[in-house]
Parts: sequence; C-alpha cells; structure tokens
Amino acid sequence: MNQSELYTAEAKQTAIMQDKANVWHHLSQHSLHEKQDPLMIVKGEGSRVWDIHGKSYLDASSGGVWCVNVGYGRTSIAEAISKQLVQLNFFAGTAGTLPAAEFAEKLLEKMPGMGRVYYASSGSEANEKAFKIVRQIAHKKYGGKKHKILYRERDYHGSTIATLSATGQEERRGQYGPFAPGFVEFPHCCEYRSQFGEVENYGYLAAQELEKAILKEGPDTVGAVILEPITAGGGVITPPEGYWPEIQAICKKYNVLLHIDEVVCGLGRTGKWFGYQHYGIQPDIVTLAKGVASSYAAISCTVTTEAVFNEFLDNPSEREAYFRDISTFGGCTAGPAAALENLRILEDENLVENSREMGDYLLSILKEMQSTTPLIGDIRGQGLLVGIELVSDKASKEPVDESIAAKVAGICMQKGLIIGRTNRSFAKYNNTLCLCPVLTLTKQDVEFIAYTLIDAIKEAANG
Repeated sequence: MNQSELYTAEAKQTAIMQDKANVWHHLSQHSLHEKQDPLMIVKGEGSRVWDIHGKSYLDASSGGVWCVNVGYGRTSIAEAISKQLVQLNFFAGTAGTLPAAEFAEKLLEKMPGMGRVYYASSGSEANEKAFKIVRQIAHKKYGGKKHKILYRERDYHGSTIATLSATGQEERRGQYGPFAPGFVEFPHCCEYRSQFGEVENYGYLAAQELEKAILKEGPDTVGAVILEPITAGGGVITPPEGYWPEIQAICKKYNVLLHIDEVVCGLGRTGKWFGYQHYGIQPDIVTLAKGVASSYAAISCTVTTEAVFNEFLDNPSEREAYFRDISTFGGCTAGPAAALENLRILEDENLVENSREMGDYLLSILKEMQSTTPLIGDIRGQGLLVGIELVSDKASKEPVDESIAAKVAGICMQKGLIIGRTNRSFAKYNNTLCLCPVLTLTKQDVEFIAYTLIDAIKEAANG
C-alpha cells in the first residue's frame, strides 16, 4: 500500500473538517482556512513526512520547530517509553526515578564542567527555571540587587511572558507587554549586518556591547546574561571570531552568570554535542529541550555547574533555603527514558559527526552557487543549522520583503521540501531561510535540499 492509500477520501475529509472546526493551530491565521485546508502531517519515516493526501516531503525543518534530531519512526525510542511507562509513568521531581538518574549522569558526561540537571518539559520552562535560579541567588547573596538578566538582540528564548521579556525579536513581543522588569537588551553579533561598518575586529567590538550594557545598568545589579551559542530562529547568526572568549572574560570580570540557551543547538545539531563547545567557553547554566529526546517525549533540562547548585545548599531549618520550584511534568518518566535511547542512537550511529560532515557538504554546495543565484546575500551556519539571508540588492544588502521568503518556502513545499524561515519576528529582517534537517541526513538528501532550494530562489526571483 502506498502512502496515498492510507486513508479513504471520506476519512481524509472527516479529519480535515475535525481539525478546521476544533483545533487552534500555532502561529496561524485561521481565516486562511476558509479558502484552503490546513496542512495535516500523518506519517514520518527517516527524514521524510507524508501529508494526509499521501504527498511526501523531505523535512529540512526537523518537525517544523527544529526538534526531531534522530529522525522519524524510531521504534526503539517508542519501545523504551512504553516499557518505562508500564513500570512507572510518573512521580514528582521531589523524588528520584531510575531513568532520570541515569540520563542525568550520561548527559553530564557530555558536558565537562557542568554538575546538575533540573528536569522540566519545554525550552521556555527550562529558561524560566534559570531565571528563577538567578533571581533567588540575588536574594540569597546580594539583597535582591544583582537580579537583572541581559539578553541579545535577535535571540529567542521562549513564548512565556518572562522568556519573551528576554527575547530580542520585536514582532514576537508585540501585543504581549508589559513585560517582566529586570531584563535588558544589548546589540546583536551579526557581522553581515555590522553596526561598526567594515572592521577587522568585529567579534571583539560586538562582545564589548555586553560590557557597555553591564556598566550602564551597574555591575552590582546584573546577575546573568542569556545567549544562544548560535542565534537560531533570529536568522542563524554564527558568532564572529573572537566573540565568545571576550563574552566569557566580561562575565568573569563582573561576576555575571553565563547562561547558554542550547534548546535548538544542543544534542548534535551543530556538529558537536553542544553549540558552546565550538568556542572553548564554560557556561554556568545551560538550558536544553528540543533535541534531548528528539521530541518523542516532552523533556527539558536546566543544567548548572556544581558551584551554582551549591548556592542552594543550606541549613534545612531555613524555610527559604532551597530552590523553591517545581515542574509537574518534569516528573514524567517518558522524557528521560526517551532521552536515554535518543542519546544511544546519537552515539551508535555517529550522528554528531554526521551533522558536521553533512552540514559542511550542504554549506559547500550552497556557497558554490551563491554568486550566480539572485537574492542570496549571505549564507552562514554550523553543522546542520544553516541560514540563507535573502536580499533584493547584493551591494546594498537591502533585505527582501518577507513575502519573498514566504514565496520561496511555498515553492519548496510544492517541490516536496519543507524549510523554515524567520517568520514575523522583526520589523525588517524576516528575510532568512532556515535549514535544520534531521541529523541522519545522507548526501543524496543534502543534494535534494540544496538544488531544490536554489531552484526555488531562482523561480521566486523571476516572479
């Protein structure tokens, strides 16, 4: 039976009508569904997914939000979850469970210098936990004063009010204020959009913007800075040379905790286990979610150094000494059970190295065709996280209208390729196409992605 025969015409129509009548989709304007049916994905296998009509797509977005790292249809992960849920499905995180203990140990083996794992169920929640850790330390040690958290323009850290308060994407924040106080933005590090003109030391200068922000706010008020190792949804911005060592030095100089948001980059996405490991730095806090279990189960991790953890060790008689936080579904055992099997797959199939190799191959093909392809202004990436910034004029770098990026993505869909893009995030720079495919990608898959995308860009440029 081929995929188009999975559902009868009546079953397809029923499912579509049920969806249109009852489901509120993420990031969607539902008035569009008055004239067109929503996309319904019903099956996934390897790097491909199928819609309800049987059409196949190579998914270069890892589930649409960059999370299915080991690919679709992993029976062994489903079996690990099933076995664990029958034995014990849940117990609150005030107690221990076997998969949570085992996964924490194995995860920390991949993160030298880190010491503890706090479980929750989403990336936004993981970052919220980190913010609370910073704020509680401020009250325990600094009379509440050293509580401010700095964040970088163009970075994204979640969809809750607190994480939006720390997100440098103005259109995502629109209509959700007022925001939580104590969050302060400083400028981006996108060399293609240099704030300083053509300079040789852009990385150092961009990092100095952090120090300026600390000094402006007062070092005794700043507790932490949250940064993506590579800005992901904000345009796949790889850090310029010299940036991260200077950021680390500034944090140490002013006693500011360095919080790295690895929700997208973690677990092999960039060609190393974690994005920050490309740059020789040691974070104080690392947050993880999407790739931890490749979205076979909901799990996130707020990982801290032992030094941060030790700030909460105190006399048990002190009523407010411990970290006063809980996550209900952080106690669900499906998450760490899935994460353990996900980690085994990453190791046994050498998928972190495959991410590096296939990412290099993808970048090489795209860059080879950049000069002869209209609209491509810049190509940047690390591992299987790649961004293509579209411009209407290569000399002036004038960004294309968001409608052009949307058109390219639409043409790709018609050709059987799902890609991502910066989507209504900025007032001006919604012009980057984003590739974040599964880590099992083959050379044949890479070539299909690259050549299909180039053809789509050319087609969009020709009207």
